[in-house]
Amino acid sequence: MTSTLLRRPRALMSALTAVAAGGLAVAVLVFSGTGASAAEAPVNLGTAANFSVLAGERVTNTGPSFLAQSLGVSPGSAATGFPPGVVAGEIHLADAVALQAKNDLTAAYIDAAGRTPFTNLPAELGGTTLTPGVYRIGAAQLTGALTLDSQNDPAAVFIFQISSTLVTASNSSVVFINGASPCNVYWQVSSSATIGTGSRFMGNILAQTSIAMNTGATLQGRALAQTGEVTLDTNTINAPACLQPTGTPTSTPTGQPTGTPTSTPTGTPTGTPTGQPTGTPTGQPTGTPTGQPTGTPTRTELPVTGGRGGGGLLPALSAVGSIFVASGAALLLLARRRRQLDS
Repeated sequence: MTSTLLRRPRALMSALTAVAAGGLAVAVLVFSGTGASAAEAPVNLGTAANFSVLAGERVTNTGPSFLAQSLGVSPGSAATGFPPGVVAGEIHLADAVALQAKNDLTAAYIDAAGRTPFTNLPAELGGTTLTPGVYRIGAAQLTGALTLDSQNDPAAVFIFQISSTLVTASNSSVVFINGASPCNVYWQVSSSATIGTGSRFMGNILAQTSIAMNTGATLQGRALAQTGEVTLDTNTINAPACLQPTGTPTSTPTGQPTGTPTSTPTGTPTGTPTGQPTGTPTGQPTGTPTGQPTGTPTRTELPVTGGRGGGGLLPALSAVGSIFVASGAALLLLARRRRQLDS
């Protein structure tokens, strides 16, 4: 017996020790942050996100270029070639809106340039596949196709820190796979960017000096130059598909507009028209014929059930119950006396 009692506490202590060790391991894993690295946050473009093209000096265009968003210049005030170029948004030349957008662009440029940690890449980007992260390049060259793999994360962020120029060869392209979004791709160029003829480029180009898009090049993103000019030639610049911001605006507008309009119009119109027409015609014809024949039989049955019939039955049940209680008590006393005599 003694050995059994000794063994049980020892087993209990072993179990408690194992649980404590497991809890300590989990706590160390949680607080040390060794599980998974945090995802890179998007670069906040501020009001610059409203512009397809933003320049510091001027914007020049040749041919029927199309800008899906606004065009802005600050502190310069020149934008030539519109028309034939088409701006779907607004044109802001040296006004307060353009100035604010330029200030936001400067802040975004500094943010993108300072992101760490980063991975160094060779100059040629063509023929490679990259996953989300921050990449640093000297002078970037793109020949052929660059593939960006978001690994099934539509909010994945790609930041390219280019310390010199960005140049793409003719008919080059940036390709997305597994849900990547051009909205979250940023090309921070410390000098100037040139997008080659017929190239299909993706992302936000944040250039320190200037941006030139050659004939027929397309951009799904934005061409934003801080101090120099932006040159266009029969180009199309579409707004990037921002998959991440879609979640935030949907929750607010969907909940409020749907709930409020549905409850108010449905409740009020349905209650009023239905109650008035139905109550009046139905109450008068039904009340007169039904009330008189039904009232008489109903008053006859009530006295039978709750009056005369119930008054005679209740005392009888009470008497029978009393007899059963007395009989039970007597039997109980007899049983106890018999046990005492037997003992």
